[in-house]
Amino acid sequence: MAIRILIADDDALIREGLKIILQNDERFEVIACVETGLQAVQCCEKESVDVVLLDVRMPIMDGLQASKEISLKTSAKPLILTTFDDDDFIFSAVKNGSRGYLLKNNDPSKLMDAIKTVYDGGIVMQDVAMEKIREGLTLSQDSRPKIAEHVFTDREWDIVKLISKGLSNRDIAGELFMSEGTIKNYISAILAKTGLKHRTQIAIYYLTGLKQDS
Repeated sequence: MAIRILIADDDALIREGLKIILQNDERFEVIACVETGLQAVQCCEKESVDVVLLDVRMPIMDGLQASKEISLKTSAKPLILTTFDDDDFIFSAVKNGSRGYLLKNNDPSKLMDAIKTVYDGGIVMQDVAMEKIREGLTLSQDSRPKIAEHVFTDREWDIVKLISKGLSNRDIAGELFMSEGTIKNYISAILAKTGLKHRTQIAIYYLTGLKQDS
């Protein structure tokens, strides 16, 4: 039986290109192409979908939120397919239930292999994404910075918690009624206090219970 695929991308050329590529392989069946995350969720609720290819930036509902909704409400497996390798997107994709994170500049064969892996229950991550996550997990015990609530101001701690939920700077700014620039400044201060390199490490430390008292 062919793997039933839904393609969600607001770029018509991308949608049709992916459809042509996948339909030429008998292992796959593209059941629909949509242009918003909301349409992707609605389609997965109505149709039998095995794997959903989701762009990150789409109108009405982005791919990250769509991934979360699809994971919670259906049996379809989301796979993020994007041009972005930003830390925010990588961590949010994993946090929101995506089974993989792949850049669009990959060869069609790699995309097909990724779809098959996700369909079979595996996880697919672009090398750049894996490297950023690995950086957050492989700090040695001796070099691991201590992250404890009293290290931060109340506002900084609020931001740490929101980062751990996978929120982007824009979302955090909206939650705390602050500008994105101010949020970036707070994150820079958090990184300076902890010795961490980027926000993904902050989130991993918080979520894996590696907060330590000094």
